[in-house]
This record gives sequence, structure tokens and C-alpha cells, in this order.
Amino acid sequence: MTDKPKGKEHESSLPGILGTIDSLISRIESVMLAVGVLLMAANTISNVIGRFVFQSSLFFSEELNRILIILITFAGISYAARQGRHIRMSAIYDAMPPSIRKPMMIVIALVTATFMFGLCWYSYGYIITQAGRGRVLPALQIPVWWTLVWVPVGFFMTGMQYLLTAIKNVQEKDIYLSTNVLEGYEADEQEV
Repeated sequence: MTDKPKGKEHESSLPGILGTIDSLISRIESVMLAVGVLLMAANTISNVIGRFVFQSSLFFSEELNRILIILITFAGISYAARQGRHIRMSAIYDAMPPSIRKPMMIVIALVTATFMFGLCWYSYGYIITQAGRGRVLPALQIPVWWTLVWVPVGFFMTGMQYLLTAIKNVQEKDIYLSTNVLEGYEADEQEV
């Protein structure tokens, strides 16, 4: 259940600067995912054509796809958080009445945001370590750390999504799984 019509560009339901941040993250996710998937498809198709038509594979195809998988994965975790499609261990949460689930959702979102920002920090440190080693990819001859810049970016955007979800739940009466996705329990709607 979303508050926006399908097929339209993301419009944040948050006010002011929070809505601007939410919309900006949505655009960045969209570009990262679209570019990543299209480049991966073009690279794979080109490699197959090269292999079967010209009997010569693209020497950099595997490395490029590995970079694109990292990009898509870490943009995808932010997108999944925005859509309320992230993995949830919700047996205890689901058993609680709405009056308990609301504060639980705020705490869950804040704890998850904290972990995402922590992982962003540690992945940034890992990139600095990799940059200091000076390793390069064998085929593309680009520094290995360049291929990893998407990791802290993805963790940061995901942390922001969870932080914005916590803020949305503090501001609104309903329970939100993300800034635009309402929790969907029909039994609760009948009780209210």
C-alpha cells in the first residue's frame, strides 16, 4: 500500500528539507539502478555477440559486471528500504497491538539507521585502506577502491531512508514501513 499513484516519479510525503532529501535520494537511487542495469545488459549482450560472432570476448566484461553488481546491490538496498520491501523478522512485532507496534517501528527504524551509518563509516575506512594499497584491476587497470565507492553511498542512503521512516512515524498517526508505505493490517483498521 503506497500513498502515491503507480508509475509516477517519487514525491516525498515529508515536509520541507526532509522531503527534499527524500526526493533527492530517490532520484539518486533511480539513476544508479537504471544506469547499472542498462550498462550490465549492454556489456553482457556485447560480450555474447563478441564471443559468438567474432570469436573474441571483451577482456574487461567480467570486471565491469562485478563493478555494476556492487553498484546495483548497494543502490538496491536503499530502494528496498524506500519501498518497504526489506527483509523483516516480524513475528514478535506482528503479534503486538498497534499501540505497541508504533514505538517499536520507530525504535527498529532508528536502530537500523544507526547500523547502516556505522556500516557506511566502516566501508569508508575499508576504501581508504584499499586506496593505500594501490591495487588495480587486471583488465581495466583502474584502482580497486574505485569499484567500492558504491558501498558507503548505498549504506548512507539506506541509513537516511530508515532515519526518515522513523521521523515519518513520529510525525504521523499511522504506522509506516517506509516514508510512503503504510503498514497493512486490515484487522487494525477495523479496530480504529
